[in-house]
Formats: sequence, C-alpha cells, structure tokens
Amino acid sequence: MPLNRRAFGLAALGAALASGTRAQTAKPDLLTFAAASLQTAFKAIAEAWHNETGKTAAFSFAASSALAKQLEQGAPADIFASADLEWMDFAQKNNLILLATRQSLLGNRLVLIAAQGDQSTIKIEPGFDLAGALGEARLATGNPASVPVGRYAQAALTNLGVWDSVRPKLAGTDNVRTALVLVARGEAKLGIVYATDAKSEPKVRIVDTFPVNTHPPIIYPVAQVKTSQNPLAAAFLAYLRSPAAVRILEAEGFSVLP
Repeated sequence: MPLNRRAFGLAALGAALASGTRAQTAKPDLLTFAAASLQTAFKAIAEAWHNETGKTAAFSFAASSALAKQLEQGAPADIFASADLEWMDFAQKNNLILLATRQSLLGNRLVLIAAQGDQSTIKIEPGFDLAGALGEARLATGNPASVPVGRYAQAALTNLGVWDSVRPKLAGTDNVRTALVLVARGEAKLGIVYATDAKSEPKVRIVDTFPVNTHPPIIYPVAQVKTSQNPLAAAFLAYLRSPAAVRILEAEGFSVLP
C-alpha cells in the first residue's frame, strides 16, 4: 500500500508539538527530529533560543533509526540530529540531508546504571560477571539491531567478553529513554545508557562507566534535512554552538566537539 505522506506528516507534527518547549496552538517555526537522548538538552536550548529570538522550535524525539526511516518515508522536518554516525550516514546515502550542513556536534559516554535503591557494586573490566550480577533480572538498553545505544552496548560487552552470557537477559527497547525508565521503575535491575541520560533521571545512579576503548566513539551528528526550505534551520544549527547552547550541553554532560 503506498504511504500516505500527508497522514505521516501530520502524525510527526503532532508528536513534535507534544514534545515542544511550550504549549503551542500554531505550527512551530522549526521542527527537529532528534535522538531521544537529546531531549533534556535540546528542550532547554530551544527555550533559550525562543527567549533570544521569539522563534519556537519543536521536536520529535525517538531512536535515530526510527527518525531516519521516517525521513526516508517523507516525514517533514527541518533538522536531523542522530545519536550515531551510522544513521546520519544512512540519511546522507539516501539523499535526505544537505551534505554541506552536516557536522559532528557532540560526544557522550556509555554507563552502567541501577536504581537509586539498588546496592550493586560492579567494576567494568574484561570478563566481569555482569550476568551473575543480574541473576534472573533483566538488563535494559536499546535494541542492538537498530538503536545506537544498544549497538554501543553490544560492542562494549563483546569487547569485554561478556556479551554471550548477558544476551539472554537483555531487554532491548525502542530508544534509550525507555531503557532509562525501565531501570528507574525497577523493571530492569541494570541498564546501559548514555551518561547524559543517567544525569537526567534522579531515580537512577551510575554504577560504573565503560572505558572509551570498548566501543566506537559516541558521536552525535546534525544536519539540515534536504527537503527543508526553512531559513531558520541554518540559524538553529549555528545556535547549537552558541555560548548559551554550549553551557546547556556541557551542564547535561555532553562534550561539544570542535
């Protein structure tokens, strides 16, 4: 059945309005498809941008894979912000972005988390007994088949020699924020998320941080969507490197790349 692009566009816009910085009755000035892990920081940046310019930015937050596929299917957006290079490469290969606007904006770290009341003490090192620490419980992270945080987690656990023992206990989610919620609610004993997500949720704590050499670098690229004719797209991309935005991003735990 052919895709109903108008329905898809309305659904995407509805999701964006629901996740915008403030209640809006009119179409926002800018629409960004952004990785779920950017939610807290990007909402704060949009609020600062609104205060400076009077312009409104709305967002659709989801797994980078889902957003890239939506763009491929014709969903409208002005900017795409991915949690890894692979899904931005997908967008570039499929001619979905303006190549000249693509840039690697942010870095992040991968962490093992538990609920605040959990007393687990685990040192991440080669061969560490993560499966034993889980017992009969689950490990929450993104689905490694499609969600960037899940792919980073699989790479790290594979390099540390524990992936095969942990894989049967995996609760693979549709995005990193869902994995975070599972741990915060006690529905999963442990989780693997980004450091910035752990910082955003007071009901979890960081048990340990994965060494950077156990997984590919966590890089967030951004670009303007090719079908966008919105002149504010370039302005907002530039604002992401402004002193005000950098302060927000660094306060959330991201590293801003040169």
